[in-house]
Amino acid sequence: MLGWALISLCFIAHYDVSSGQDRVEQSYREMPASEGDQVILRCNYTTTSNTAYLFWYKQLPNRSPTFILNKYTFGEGTTEPDFKERFSATLNSTSRSVPLTIQDVCVSDSAVYYCALK
Repeated sequence: MLGWALISLCFIAHYDVSSGQDRVEQSYREMPASEGDQVILRCNYTTTSNTAYLFWYKQLPNRSPTFILNKYTFGEGTTEPDFKERFSATLNSTSRSVPLTIQDVCVSDSAVYYCALK
């Protein structure tokens, strides 16, 4: 019996349509991982504002997106209690990125992950 499972972590970009200059980009459409791995979902953003508000969401099939966490240019942001143990992100305003790290990935992490910019 094998002790691992192939996990397909899918994520797509969410584009903020409030301004033609503000957007997010995610470099991968699908990411395979084994149970127990650490996974980093990349998100780069462009904004004309000096203050960026970035959000990560998880969406399971036939469900509404679930808020995971948010990060701000100035301040810490918040992480939902259900995600605090294994999910984290750091906003880097110099590289304009906010990668989501998932520790000890498990089958229930298979979902669509959205990065959003406000």
